[in-house]
Amino acid sequence: MENDNTKNTAQVLVDALVNEGVDTIFGIPGEETLDLMFAIQKSGIRFILTRHEQGAAFMADVYGRLTGKAGVCLSTLGPGATNLVTGVADAFLDGAPLVAITGQVSTDRMQLTSHQYLDLEGMFTPITKRTKQIIRPDTVGEIVRLAFKYAESGKPGATHIDLPKNIAKMPANAKPLMRQLPQVTYANPQHISTAAKLIERAKNPIILIGAGAVRNEACAAITELVNRLHIPAVHTMMAKGVVSRDNPYSLGTVGIPQKDFVNEAFRMADTVIAIGYDIVECAPSKWDATQGMTIIHIDTQPADVNRDYQPAVEVVGEISESIYELLRQVKGVKAPVEMLKVRRAMRDDHEALANSNDYPMKPARILADVRELMGPEDILLSDVGAHKMWIAREYECQNPNTCLISNGFASMGFAVPGAFAAKLLNPGKKVLAVCGDGGFMMNSQELETAVREKQPFVTLIWEDSHYGLIKWKEEEQFNGESCYVSFTNPDFKALAEAMGCKGYRVEKAEDLIPTLNEAFSQNVPSVVTVQVDYSENMKLSENLRRFRA
Repeated sequence: MENDNTKNTAQVLVDALVNEGVDTIFGIPGEETLDLMFAIQKSGIRFILTRHEQGAAFMADVYGRLTGKAGVCLSTLGPGATNLVTGVADAFLDGAPLVAITGQVSTDRMQLTSHQYLDLEGMFTPITKRTKQIIRPDTVGEIVRLAFKYAESGKPGATHIDLPKNIAKMPANAKPLMRQLPQVTYANPQHISTAAKLIERAKNPIILIGAGAVRNEACAAITELVNRLHIPAVHTMMAKGVVSRDNPYSLGTVGIPQKDFVNEAFRMADTVIAIGYDIVECAPSKWDATQGMTIIHIDTQPADVNRDYQPAVEVVGEISESIYELLRQVKGVKAPVEMLKVRRAMRDDHEALANSNDYPMKPARILADVRELMGPEDILLSDVGAHKMWIAREYECQNPNTCLISNGFASMGFAVPGAFAAKLLNPGKKVLAVCGDGGFMMNSQELETAVREKQPFVTLIWEDSHYGLIKWKEEEQFNGESCYVSFTNPDFKALAEAMGCKGYRVEKAEDLIPTLNEAFSQNVPSVVTVQVDYSENMKLSENLRRFRA
């Protein structure tokens, strides 16, 4: 048996990954990572070979969102590393724990103009919490431990490890470092008392729930706060389902570009209780923050302030404990009757939009059918495009982490590789990737990965042959005109079948649910295409303008 002191740096790095509990790595190998690859092969870690490094990074991103443990992605140097960047940046801004590992040229080539050499530490610095190159074999255990500690602590995010080819081969007299138990901090009691007094004095309080509430599993505490104090709650896109859509105090989701029904509730509010909210998710201007509002910030992290987000008090500590202590101190709050009328108006509007048998299908009708089909624990992943705005508005959830959206970075190409990771982690649940035809073509190659790895999720493509969200914005700003947003599509059904998937084409509205049901019954990935009527975009904009007037 090989002694620890005879292992090379790559082998010790993999030992450290095992020590961190890593069971899966997503990526593509290269010449500079060969020592790593053979060390992984002997480790028991599952390596999933992807068709593009961006897909690998998105898979690690969603793995981190759903488990709370850092997802790991791997690439070679140069173009392999640059291909990781979009998914790594997404994890960084959206608060998903991720560790990216890249190969690199040998250290004796770095001072030269060298084939495929880039300063990867410099490149990853703006999009990670920590990036380190291993230049001494005896530091590998420390660098790996710190990468995971940074990725998983505080506001989670991405970190990066760069391993030069010659260092990977060197003997490493190092061992993995011990994992530390995460520290739990509790809020200052004086700050909780101040928050309680502010809530009691509020005439029209509203709760704004952000992604930090999901990451910190504060669903039960927030629901109790809502129910006992009768305070309406609004979610950011990434916090959907913290308070169930069935709860009478749930006012849905904020964040679409237009001012919506939910903005009327914020207009009435004098006090905003922001729980787990991060301004990168949804700028305060989108929910109509004003200088006159009293803002109470409740999170594990201090507030990132700007001129529209200046909390009167910051309750920084374990979220659920802070809420339960607030509930022990707040004597009572009068239910804001006028604000709750917004919920009824919003529900009536959603039902009216979904009541159409037209084809091409109306966006709201598609989502009403999808919501009817998907169970409360099933997972929908939204790509980025016009459909994302409709999902944010119309697709409400009963549980957190059942609608995953790239929102801080808002990257197209997220849904298909993300759905692969979600299905890998949740084999017993329905997993649906919802894509526009533009976003689907950015990472459709990962369907081959799904076929090879036997992960039967379903992809639903909304087809209109345009970059729909950009067209919508152009039409709003340039009197209905648009330019440079149209394209042609392949036969998506034939493309899916060529990759070993099942392909379907929906031809009329009443066929969507039975087609999706059949797709979910398959033991291979399935692709369902439906034509969408995006003339509804501008109609929605006009209806919301009339509502505000």
